[in-house]
Amino acid sequence: MDLYPEVESCNNSDNSHHAISSLVTAAAASSPSTTSAPSRYENQKRRDWNTFGQYLKNHRPPLSLSRCSGAHVLEFLRYLDQFGKTKVHTPICPFYGHPDPPAPCPCPLRQAWGSLDALIGRLRAAYEENGWPPETNPFGARAVRLYLREVRDLQSKARGISYEKKKRKRGPTHEHHQLPSFSTFQALPLPPGGHI
Repeated sequence: MDLYPEVESCNNSDNSHHAISSLVTAAAASSPSTTSAPSRYENQKRRDWNTFGQYLKNHRPPLSLSRCSGAHVLEFLRYLDQFGKTKVHTPICPFYGHPDPPAPCPCPLRQAWGSLDALIGRLRAAYEENGWPPETNPFGARAVRLYLREVRDLQSKARGISYEKKKRKRGPTHEHHQLPSFSTFQALPLPPGGHI
């Protein structure tokens, strides 16, 4: 059995064009879809959305997304702190404000501000992608933005780390070498018998 059907000879251009276009159409219809795998960001966003959905189901009393507010989002963020891995020194700790403490201390582990900020960004996007209107997005609530700012400032002071916005790196600066203008070229003599 041939893998490729025979195409009539190319003597008649109308027939050959028709035969080739029908082969291309058939090949396109039978070829598997070429959708690419979701990105790492999309996968993480889906996992975060599912985690938040599970949190709402386990909430006492159970909570529907339509009744979810910024206060519930804050409750979720505080719940996540128990799984944090970032040491946040208290003001009475001798290592308060030191980025690299020389010894262990009993200060609590929390979710890092950057992780919470990225999480809220993904959940905010997922909320709208799942058909909910932006005006009702609890992840964009003022209380959530204020909470994130407060966490950032507190962790910045406690850990002795600045959370200033990173300056965008510019590509390597290429010195633009200007080509000399035509007026600076010296006229070269033509070879004998040469014409322009």
